[in-house]
Amino acid sequence: MKSAQYQGDRSVAVGSSEVIKPGPGQARLEVSFCGICGTDIHIFHGAMDQRVSKPQIIGHEVSATVAEVGDGVTSVAVGDRVAVRPLLFGDPSSFDKGHAHVGKNLKFIGIDMPGGMQSSWTVPDYTLHKLPDSLSMEHGAMIEPAAVACHDVRLGEVKAGETCVVIGGGPIGLLIALVAIQKGATVILSEVNESRLALAETLGIKVVNPITTSLPDAVDKITDGAMADCVFEVSGSAPGVEVMTELPNARGRIVMVAIHPQPKPVNLFKFFWSEIKMIGARLYEEQDFDEAIELASSGALHLDKLITKISPIDEVQKTFEAIDANPDGIKYLIQCN
Repeated sequence: MKSAQYQGDRSVAVGSSEVIKPGPGQARLEVSFCGICGTDIHIFHGAMDQRVSKPQIIGHEVSATVAEVGDGVTSVAVGDRVAVRPLLFGDPSSFDKGHAHVGKNLKFIGIDMPGGMQSSWTVPDYTLHKLPDSLSMEHGAMIEPAAVACHDVRLGEVKAGETCVVIGGGPIGLLIALVAIQKGATVILSEVNESRLALAETLGIKVVNPITTSLPDAVDKITDGAMADCVFEVSGSAPGVEVMTELPNARGRIVMVAIHPQPKPVNLFKFFWSEIKMIGARLYEEQDFDEAIELASSGALHLDKLITKISPIDEVQKTFEAIDANPDGIKYLIQCN
């Protein structure tokens, strides 16, 4: 039984995966695939060493089969195929107002504690969402990032007939665009990588390269002056933050998806002048996983086109290095079984 363990200093080693018998309210999984997230890359780069123990098993974008269940578990059974919502809620706080996914005592499984890039993984049963037989396990490992996109679009209150601009065409940006299209919106994707722009066009998304074309001018032209009803900042970049306030129409919305660890200048006058609303969007809730599974099963998310490469767990170090070397890639999966 194998696991991928972050060692520090851009090193992920293959170690053993301990079989932990599930306790009450837990299930032990045989992991099929685990996707590599942008957060995992930040961990690999050492940017989260203050939060991640070393060595630690990482990964949280998981598809798996239930191997054992503990006492009191009725939501899943041995043999069920599942995706994992990797959140440990901790004790509730009055601060949370019932929103446990952003709660004060939330722990993220795969960052704050051992994750899913291993052959055997024991987790709380409430984290598990059953996958239909029609959905491949490879696509099952894409449910977690797809749930992020469903959550972002839901909080953005996207409706049919609206125009959305997505700033940033990585895995989450592309998935947000595809989910918004399913809501009946027209989507414009801003991205500087020409390979990602070409992929987006094959998915039916309008594209703009802000290096060669003014994004506000392009949105103005495409919408005949109506501009955007909802803007998603997914790039995590200073130019993305700078341009996002130039795009919404009156009472438009900006959804802040990317993590900006350092403060950046924001044109607050725009919020006043057009009564723009800014919405923070973090992680996901149970209903977002359910929607992601439904959309993935329908084929609406074109997951085959988003998977760049699948590698065995023995090649995990090489895979992290390949991601660093290939800005064109979208989603890399590790086969854990």
